[in-house]
Amino acid sequence: MTWTSAFGKGCGVILQGIVDGLALTRISPNVLTFLGLLINTVAAILFGLANEHNYVRMFLYAGLVIIAAGIFDMVDGRVARQTDQVTVFGAFFDSVIDRYSDAVLFFGLLVFYARGNRFFYVVLTAFVMVTSLMVSYTRARAEALIGSCKVGFMERPERVVLIILGALFNRWGVMAPVLWVLAVLSTVTVIHRISYTYQRTKTQRTKTSGASPVLAPNLDQPSAAVLRSQPQSPGDLRPAPHV
Repeated sequence: MTWTSAFGKGCGVILQGIVDGLALTRISPNVLTFLGLLINTVAAILFGLANEHNYVRMFLYAGLVIIAAGIFDMVDGRVARQTDQVTVFGAFFDSVIDRYSDAVLFFGLLVFYARGNRFFYVVLTAFVMVTSLMVSYTRARAEALIGSCKVGFMERPERVVLIILGALFNRWGVMAPVLWVLAVLSTVTVIHRISYTYQRTKTQRTKTSGASPVLAPNLDQPSAAVLRSQPQSPGDLRPAPHV
């Protein structure tokens, strides 16, 4: 067994212990999801309170708080399955709250750069906020049409890890290049998903050409392809938010 696999196994044991303890309380997984948002809000406040004198310390604290929030993000679905509290609404709620968690962290960085009169990074952070939300939005809208759109690299776990690294090591100015990486790769991911969806819908049009006309799908409702592609096991109704 390598040291990396041993480390992963040890973390899994610790995580399962946390899940077991929370399961005993019968706490609602939706409460755990919302607590993750509140903790991320604390991290955003720490970002916003940072200034040229204390930013190293405040960013370090914010990074540690984001790690704590990530624990709730990892355990809510497991607790739902272990306590038989899995619901379709839970998956929806988890996805919505994840979007707020992303936005609130970038908003904290916006406040930090605005207070420091760093206009360029205010604009860059705002751009990253929008593209991060578009990464999730493009997948959701695409999957209403073609059933699955998991292409692209910069999904939520990667974004969170990069923000944590930027916060923990901002003593050396790491957050600025992190924002550039997020801006570029999130944009590439959005373009990739648009291109992928275009090709898939083009193929569908080709296959159905000459057939009897059909009504356009209602994009506000999941398509039949999406419903068929969804796992039937109740434990799979609360997917990991990798969007």
